[in-house]
Amino acid sequence: MIADFGYIGILLIVGILFTITTLLLPITFRLFKIVPRKSSPAKESTYECGMETIGKTWVQFNFRYYFFAVLFVALDVLTVFLYPWAVNLKGLGLYGLISVAVFFAILMVGYVYAWYKGALEWK
Repeated sequence: MIADFGYIGILLIVGILFTITTLLLPITFRLFKIVPRKSSPAKESTYECGMETIGKTWVQFNFRYYFFAVLFVALDVLTVFLYPWAVNLKGLGLYGLISVAVFFAILMVGYVYAWYKGALEWK
């Protein structure tokens, strides 16, 4: 039992050390003068596809792009919840089947509501 938690502890220690290392690495490089500090006009210029932009550089994107992205991420995360259910399908029995049926029912109610409100239509 405690050995199982040891793996979790090792994972937490490695995660914390990785986070601290990635945060302190640029500071360390700057202290040892590995990272150059001098700025130049070439470094300060905007770079986009190797060409100078023509017209306005500030482009306001349509909200629907963000909405579809959030919808995709939400549905993607929801499908991740199905993996543990699929792995332990025989062990869960009828309770597992009913819980996933309720899960899909809630998901479908949200989908039908979004469809009814016209949120999924590209205008």
